[in-house]
Amino acid sequence: MNLESSKNLGGIGAIILLIGVLPIVGTDTFGIIALVGLILMLVAMRGLADYFKENRILTNFLYSAIIIIVGVAVTAATFVYLFFYTTIVTDFLYKIFPTWDGKWTSLSGLTPVTTGITPSDVIPFIGAVIAVLAIIWIFLIIGSYFARRSLKTLSTKTNVGLLSTGSLLLLIGAVLTIIGIGIFLIWVALILIAIGLFQIKTQLEQPLTSYASAPPTSPTPV
Repeated sequence: MNLESSKNLGGIGAIILLIGVLPIVGTDTFGIIALVGLILMLVAMRGLADYFKENRILTNFLYSAIIIIVGVAVTAATFVYLFFYTTIVTDFLYKIFPTWDGKWTSLSGLTPVTTGITPSDVIPFIGAVIAVLAIIWIFLIIGSYFARRSLKTLSTKTNVGLLSTGSLLLLIGAVLTIIGIGIFLIWVALILIAIGLFQIKTQLEQPLTSYASAPPTSPTPV
């Protein structure tokens, strides 16, 4: 892959990744779309790392991709275990719906009863939710940190400041997802990263080629 195709593939991948994490996308497809975008960016980073002969561009982004994918898998497994293989959720639902027969399909026709519910009834359920969110939050921060290192290195090599700015905003957004505003910052960061990748000048290839074929010579003294 040359510089042109690598930067374009990376920009497209960032846009697809952005679309994949938007709430307007269906929950049954957003994960697949985001994964496609992440893979495209990973392939692009491989090409950019080869062109600039800087392996940190690829390795740090690869660490980021692996950490995020593992984080999603661990979070999903924890969710399934806590909510389907323990009695935390069912005990909570029996408190809210005393007449529930235990069938999930019958919940839609029941009226919740909140009287008589004590903090001890709610705390286990809230604790399970917090545990699931904490896992993905930690993995997201670590993954964003390595993405920041990769894109900051690429920014230095290409002199495109948006890549460094976008990666910093990505890391800040990951930290602030705990209060909600971080999601918006991550969307903005992905937009900046996509624009930054498209802004990489393909003219960078020209000096390298011309210098290799005809290095500059000193003027002949008169």
